[in-house]
Amino acid sequence: MRYVVLVSAVLMQMCLGATYSWSVYVQPLKALSGLQQGPVQVPFTMFYFIFPLTMLIAGNMLPRIGTRRSAMIGGLLFGGGWLIAGLGSFSFLFTVLGIGALAGIGAGMAYIVPIAVCIRWFPNNKGLVTGVAVAGFGGGAALVSQVGGWCMSVLQFTPYQTFTVLGIFFLVTVFSAGSTMKVPADEQSRKKTRPLPLRQFLGHPAFQLLYLAMFTGLAAGFTVNANLKELFTGVGDIVRIGVMAVSFFALANAAGRVVWGWIFDRVMSRSAIQLNLFIQALTLFCAPLLLDSAGGFYLIALLTGFNYGGVLVIYVSSASRIWGSENVGQVYGWLFSSNIPASLAPLLAGIVYDNYHNFDLVFNALAAILICGGVLVGLQAKSVQQRAPSSVS
Repeated sequence: MRYVVLVSAVLMQMCLGATYSWSVYVQPLKALSGLQQGPVQVPFTMFYFIFPLTMLIAGNMLPRIGTRRSAMIGGLLFGGGWLIAGLGSFSFLFTVLGIGALAGIGAGMAYIVPIAVCIRWFPNNKGLVTGVAVAGFGGGAALVSQVGGWCMSVLQFTPYQTFTVLGIFFLVTVFSAGSTMKVPADEQSRKKTRPLPLRQFLGHPAFQLLYLAMFTGLAAGFTVNANLKELFTGVGDIVRIGVMAVSFFALANAAGRVVWGWIFDRVMSRSAIQLNLFIQALTLFCAPLLLDSAGGFYLIALLTGFNYGGVLVIYVSSASRIWGSENVGQVYGWLFSSNIPASLAPLLAGIVYDNYHNFDLVFNALAAILICGGVLVGLQAKSVQQRAPSSVS
């Protein structure tokens, strides 16, 4: 049964991660709507604002709602949001509300369920199984970007028609996979634990450190992901190269979740966090030197995607280490709210691009923030270790 749950978890996450393919639709949407780079990022930014906000609430309510019910409702809302986004030909507001708001609510209700359930089915491999469970969230975007690109280039669909087709698939798949999300029988028979008092973890230095570090990693990943097709400064078939880069980012994102999960199970949390942040910083510092060739562009997409994938594994696994798997839904819901401030990064980056016509300033600023985050983790680890030995040590 646990492998059925694991496969269903991956299928769910493959659909829920579809918004990672957003950059595939940016240019066609700009052409149809007449909007600039910054405004077209509003659905993406809103999604990553509402998604974690909903997850914060859903994490607290999960013991009462139940894992299966939460996942199924989330699937209906997520797929329905993409269907509504298909009405964007009448007004771009439908796309904003559909993908940005309704799909964000659906993802927030469904996302934490596979993580919370799989950790209980595989208690001895929390990092690895979390990585596998959420790998679909990144990897699914590779498939969605290819399908979306094919629909628009070969079938001559508009982005809005593509949203409709994908919405139907997402609704059916997430709803069906969510129906299998049950915890082990021995877990069901246990007395339900009460939610942790907020002061027990929100005021804890380990939580605050994880929140800050997760924010920096998310901001960097969001910025590259949402603007990926516009990063290429070379010559060639820009559309094909851009779609390929989106796929590379998504596949590396998925692989990164598994690999970083494997690494996490074997090292201290502090080491995994610092390594992840520093590698991403180095990648962004080098990016302006590589983006004028297709090969360099693909390399940046792979590295940033791989490191970003680690963000979605390292921090939830750290939360599980500190506060226990039975509380991971609640604690990670709050920790995941770091997506809210991070979701502004691609919007701000788009505005900078509209004014300066390159992302060099953005890359340097993000790299500096990542380095500061990694250094702070190292400086504060000793004091945090005294209060939570298993957290970042």
